[in-house]
Amino acid sequence: MNFFGTFPFGQPIRPVSQKERDQKSIFVLGVYASAVHARWEGPGTMRGIRAVAVASEPTIFWCGDDAAEIIARIQIPEGSGQLLPAGKNLNGPSGRALDESFLEPLNSPRSKAWLCDLVPHSCMNGRQATALRERYTPVMKKLGLPAPDWPTIPKKLSDEQRRDDIEKELRQSQAKIIITLGDQPLRWFTRFYGSKSRLRDYGTEKSTYGQFHPLQIGGQKLKLLPLVHPRQAGRLGGHSVEWARLHEDWKQTVAPNLL
Repeated sequence: MNFFGTFPFGQPIRPVSQKERDQKSIFVLGVYASAVHARWEGPGTMRGIRAVAVASEPTIFWCGDDAAEIIARIQIPEGSGQLLPAGKNLNGPSGRALDESFLEPLNSPRSKAWLCDLVPHSCMNGRQATALRERYTPVMKKLGLPAPDWPTIPKKLSDEQRRDDIEKELRQSQAKIIITLGDQPLRWFTRFYGSKSRLRDYGTEKSTYGQFHPLQIGGQKLKLLPLVHPRQAGRLGGHSVEWARLHEDWKQTVAPNLL
């Protein structure tokens, strides 16, 4: 298995992809994999981090199951403090939002969906990089231990090889419907096959949001269903009230009769 680096405290950053590879009816394309988050209490009086990524998700669009058990198995260096379970809302929120705000409204169980990300591994954002630099790195330097090798979010979320890989997964799934989550899957995958590059370009009214659009990929005639990112649907962190309301209406009035 190819690894993409290491998390804080040394666990390998693994690729996260669809495990059950039988025929599916829906193909869901997200952005990049998340991770298992722990609360790190620094040694002594040193300030820790409320939520630090410490391991790859056990499954794609993980829902947070068994987070405490996963964290408990991680052995951290002596003198580096301790790892404890992060807040419940910090592990698996996108996976829960996918189930509750996308698949269930469509009356489609997760077992009928093939899940995929543009970037199939965890990436470090700017806020995480700052927290590690200011709090984690001084402790590791004091202990003589290396910094984590955690890749940042790439400027290009796909290249020709990655698009080919996603297309192969799409063919293998035999799905006839592709759901894109937010702008990035449109911009970095479906745009190369003729879709619009932004969700907003498909309409921002109740009458236009969350409708099917024809799309052909690799000779396959598909139905494209462009929807918001789970962050918007689940009202997670810095979300858009406009998109959250639009998706909530879609859940109640459009989704149940769409498939």
